[in-house]
Amino acid sequence: MRVIAAILATAALAGCAAAPREERAEAPAPQAVVNAPYRLASGDRLRILVFGQNDLTNSYNVDSSGAVSMPLIGRLPAQGLTTAELERMVAARLRQGYIRDPSVSIEVEDFRPFFILGAVCSAGRYPFISGMTVQQAVAVAGGFAPRAFETSVDITRTVDGRTTTFAAPLAYPVRPGDTITVGSGLF
Repeated sequence: MRVIAAILATAALAGCAAAPREERAEAPAPQAVVNAPYRLASGDRLRILVFGQNDLTNSYNVDSSGAVSMPLIGRLPAQGLTTAELERMVAARLRQGYIRDPSVSIEVEDFRPFFILGAVCSAGRYPFISGMTVQQAVAVAGGFAPRAFETSVDITRTVDGRTTTFAAPLAYPVRPGDTITVGSGLF
């Protein structure tokens, strides 16, 4: 009877132990992440300036379908574009019978949020701050919970239209839209 109880207890503890990490992509080099052009996505808020056109100059949201709606030219796809690419697209649309030689400037007013899950004190959705690292993101979420793995986390990020998950150290840069998962152990 005791042997069966010991076997069951061992099996239960083995099931609770941290499962081996599934195969992960390799983390992009931190400098490559910082230097990569920012790609727009749903949740970003843009400041679009059209020189000399106060009625068109305004703040616009990238909607859930990844588009921006502007007066005169309607909806424009913004998902996956850089601000420079969207500037050219807006100017081209405005040239089609609205403004002879439009000068357009676009900046990101508010980045989409990042998410942090797992062994932190306050998991959830948080506003992105430019230059943020994983360690700073954990601090924003109230710090590590007891038994958290404090040396690396998993980051899930969309790169070139593909969602990928990779392990990253605490000094790794966070991007808007990232989902950071902090693991924990049983003991």
